[in-house]
Amino acid sequence: MTHGTPPRQTPPEDAGTADAGPGRFSRLPERIHPEDTVETKPATVPDPARDTYNPDEWLIRYCG
Repeated sequence: MTHGTPPRQTPPEDAGTADAGPGRFSRLPERIHPEDTVETKPATVPDPARDTYNPDEWLIRYCG
């Protein structure tokens, strides 16, 4: 059973971009400030029951 790859179809040319000329790339886009690219979230409160050390945990994990 052979599978063929369908021929690649190119999208039709957009009429507005074909006639844009050299003015299309004459300006740089607006500058983005680094403080606008960072999202801050409040830290979660640590769960003391989850983060406690259990000296017998290795017994449960590996021997149980």
